[in-house]
Amino acid sequence: MINPLRPLNAVLLLLCAGFSASALAHNPMCECKAIDAEQIKCTGGFSDGSGAPGVTLDVIGYDETILVPGKLGADSTLTFKKPGAEFYVLFDAGPGHVVEIDQADIEAP
Repeated sequence: MINPLRPLNAVLLLLCAGFSASALAHNPMCECKAIDAEQIKCTGGFSDGSGAPGVTLDVIGYDETILVPGKLGADSTLTFKKPGAEFYVLFDAGPGHVVEIDQADIEAP
């Protein structure tokens, strides 16, 4: 005899698996602040509180050229000289874990 609850159990198992995966998800976070008129410091990490050492953080011109190629250091930061051209910062920790920060959104010192 087939257990009438078997399909329900399978659905519940799938739902629980989906919820546990989303509970483990972590969103990328990146913040950039001007230290002074010449230097900008960016800090990257994830919403679960973990850092992002070694993650790519590039400074890219509006014409899509990479002005400052970089990776976050052991302290999950990167400091760079402010480019003369218009730019944005791209924090790229892989598919679905990308943050873009436009120069207009970088806090002044």
